[in-house]
Amino acid sequence: MHHLNLSLTDTLRRYVERRTGDDDVYASPGDFICDLIRKDMEDEAVFRRIMRGVADFKQGRLSNKSILDIAEED
Repeated sequence: MHHLNLSLTDTLRRYVERRTGDDDVYASPGDFICDLIRKDMEDEAVFRRIMRGVADFKQGRLSNKSILDIAEED
């Protein structure tokens, strides 16, 4: 495992402090940041799928399947 140091503005630091600790979901700032990164990775994967679909559409590669049929394949 590697460590990453980062600088935050006072506003961002206070926000992270509010979101971490005994009164919130995240035990530590590191947990909070890791979860944000994981969510961003998921968002990027969705974006890439959408862009592949757009490219397929532009190339005329269409399917007779409904969106529900396609969703069930995953």
